[in-house]
Amino acid sequence: MDSLSRVMIKKGMWTKCKKCSNIIYTKELKENQSVCPKCSNHLRLSAKDRIDQIIDDGTFEEMHAEIETKNIFKFEGYDEKLKENKEKNSINEAVIIGCGNIHGIKVAIGVMDSNFMMGSMGTVVGEKIARLVEFSSKEKLPMVLFCTSGGARMQEGILSLMQMAKISFTLARFKEQGGLYISVLTDPTTGGVSASFAMQGDIIISEPNALIGFAGKKVIQNTIKEELPNDLQRAEFLFKKGLIDKIVNRKEMKKFLFDILDINKGIYYEPRK
Repeated sequence: MDSLSRVMIKKGMWTKCKKCSNIIYTKELKENQSVCPKCSNHLRLSAKDRIDQIIDDGTFEEMHAEIETKNIFKFEGYDEKLKENKEKNSINEAVIIGCGNIHGIKVAIGVMDSNFMMGSMGTVVGEKIARLVEFSSKEKLPMVLFCTSGGARMQEGILSLMQMAKISFTLARFKEQGGLYISVLTDPTTGGVSASFAMQGDIIISEPNALIGFAGKKVIQNTIKEELPNDLQRAEFLFKKGLIDKIVNRKEMKKFLFDILDINKGIYYEPRK
């Protein structure tokens, strides 16, 4: 027997920050809203944890949770991957939609989840977000959408790309009716999601240092044959260029959203000329 006794550490008890390599007690990290206490890095959140942070206790009502993805093109291994992700994350798809209160103000809310196939946009993700927009319009509610995605879902081919147009169309109609759409970009927001609804908000917010862009940095660099800034696709760079309205710390996000909603009371849903 070894002179040093082995200490059994429960899986998931500790979390390593990918930015500063700080080892954090997972319970304390969750109490700190998954923000590293050493370097303030915003670690990625599940959709359920995000809803718990943003929506008032006991007010969230999920919608269309029963919609499930079908392997339309019979893509090899896709059914198994979907099953694995459902079991691992206890959700049916890469977005949760519903309604709830933010400090007493009722909103329609959608939250994408990067833990489910990297938040990739397939037909069900597109359908659920489109239905959320239509629900917001029908109920005359402001809409908040937390975006995170690696882009379109390759297993669904052209159908995944069609979601960009579908959601963009519903958003255009929603805005014509005076609807207020707040887009919140989180790490990462890339590909077809960033090229469509993520950047179509009336107000676009981002968490600090979030990766935001369409094509990968290396792809751009190899295409234009020029050296690119190190922070090219980070939230702070986009903010300087006017593509983002505000960078908001996660701990301040709920209060910031409430302030926007409170200020705009009685303004949204006035038809725009």
